[in-house]
Amino acid sequence: MSDVFTLALPFFGLIFLGFLSGKIADLPESGLSWLNFFVVYIALPSLFFRLISRTPLEELSNWSFVMATTTTTYLMFVLAFAFGLWRSNGNMAEATIQGLAGSYSNIGYMGPGLTLAALGPAATVPTALIFCFDSMLLFTLIPIFMALAGTDDKNWRELTVLVIKKVFLHPFVIATIVAVIAAGFQIQPPNWINTMLQYLSNAAAPCALFAMGVNVGLRKLNRVPGELAILLPIKLLLHPFLLFVLLETIGGIPQAWVQTAVLMACLPPAANVFIVAQQYKTYVERASATVMVGTLASVVTVTFFLYLITQGLLPV
Repeated sequence: MSDVFTLALPFFGLIFLGFLSGKIADLPESGLSWLNFFVVYIALPSLFFRLISRTPLEELSNWSFVMATTTTTYLMFVLAFAFGLWRSNGNMAEATIQGLAGSYSNIGYMGPGLTLAALGPAATVPTALIFCFDSMLLFTLIPIFMALAGTDDKNWRELTVLVIKKVFLHPFVIATIVAVIAAGFQIQPPNWINTMLQYLSNAAAPCALFAMGVNVGLRKLNRVPGELAILLPIKLLLHPFLLFVLLETIGGIPQAWVQTAVLMACLPPAANVFIVAQQYKTYVERASATVMVGTLASVVTVTFFLYLITQGLLPV
């Protein structure tokens, strides 16, 4: 257990420091914008580029792994969406947000920090692949479902442009594509750029986890929605277990990749759940509660899966 606590306590400690800061510091939420910009547009893309660009190209084309992880995320979305549709008496917009809450892990802010700390550089490529393809899937589904729900008045041409922009202009996706090209042609930047990328990479996880904590701390919890009794087990337990079974059924997936996928899948709902709810002006308060309660619950579930991995109890 000491190995688990060595990994989990600093990880959740940074989130707790951010959470505590958000609760006690009387600072405007707008002040967090620059830190979020630094994390999303500079630090994490630098981390992805620096590690992926040094990876042999053949390791980047494991399509059976991509299909398994993306398919499982889609199945979780469908399951949570169906439950949300029943729970909300057919309100498709609310069900879409619940589908997102049940399927989209906090793979941007929490994913790299956890997987790289637990598994080392071997987790870099699967972490990046899961982020890119899960994001592509959900950035495509959400605008389409919201248009069908009648909360978005864009025509199909505008929706197509929006989806393409969200997918291919995301800084993580751009960094990954550039890194793959660099790996393919064995291009390495000059030493001074590499040094700067290393500085930024070292700052990525601490800043991302602290910013995540602040974001959660700034949210107000007036009540715990009843549907979380179903949505959170789907996200925190069923998602990683089903993904593990599917990857083991396929076979031939490296052990570190399976473990990375399980850790990414057991993470709580992403802050994007609340952001999307705000964007479409639906399910906003309950989305905020979902992110907060899910993050708190993940202290137990992530620690549990870390224990299984560090003790060799996942029969890979």
